[in-house]
Amino acid sequence: MTLFVNALTHLDASYWDAKRGLVGASWHVDLTLDGELGEDGMLFDFGEVKPWIKRVIDQGPDHTLLVPTKAPGIDVQECAEGLCIKASLPWPMEVRAPRQAFTLLPWTEITPERLGEYISEQLMKRPPPRVTRIGISLAEERIEGAGYTYSHGLKQHAGNCQRIAHGHRSRLYIWRDGELDEALAAQWSRGLVDIYLADQADVILPDDEFCRVAYTSAQGSFRIKLPRERVMIMPTTSTVENIAKWLAERISMLHGGDIRVQAFEGIGKGAIAQASQPRDD
Repeated sequence: MTLFVNALTHLDASYWDAKRGLVGASWHVDLTLDGELGEDGMLFDFGEVKPWIKRVIDQGPDHTLLVPTKAPGIDVQECAEGLCIKASLPWPMEVRAPRQAFTLLPWTEITPERLGEYISEQLMKRPPPRVTRIGISLAEERIEGAGYTYSHGLKQHAGNCQRIAHGHRSRLYIWRDGELDEALAAQWSRGLVDIYLADQADVILPDDEFCRVAYTSAQGSFRIKLPRERVMIMPTTSTVENIAKWLAERISMLHGGDIRVQAFEGIGKGAIAQASQPRDD
């Protein structure tokens, strides 16, 4: 017997890619369970499935930096903060953070297929009674219009969002004077693909070549160093509320008109903000 649950939860993380660099990601999590029925006619209670899977994912890869330790140019060392991850391809990056901020995987690249298999293996270490196989499938949300992939850290967040290098893959909608403007959304989303969003208050020693971000939060000390062109510095912390507000204000200032921005934080959630400036045309 096979039990399935589609879109059981979501997984938000960032991963290092030797071709793209630091990539924000969001995946739907689908589940299948194989096994024998019990006397109650059930394999596993649906009411227990979601909290069990979500707990394992939340305590594992969710809101971490997924590091393929066998990828070219990757170096992993212990440091005062916990672990230091250095990368050189396709551009240099250094992240120092507590160990729980990373998921180290002995692979050359991160793929959703392999990550799903990894999560399945972790779950099968302590399977529920009568369950003989667990299948986890990860899939990106289908985004037909504009989308953006960003990484960030929220030092004041009480949960795992405080980790300095986690991210999201998100939709972006922009309305101008009440009309959905797909071209404007595409234009602005291009500048937010595989980008790091930094709070100005956390930026230290900025220069023309590198941007360094550092802060201390409840989980420990965090530092990241990236090429300056891979970082977008915001005047505020990079919550999705502030992202939407920041975009609306910048777009209205540069393009004019009544601007409404719907910015997503991963799948199915986000914020809406509006701003207005006179149009020149």
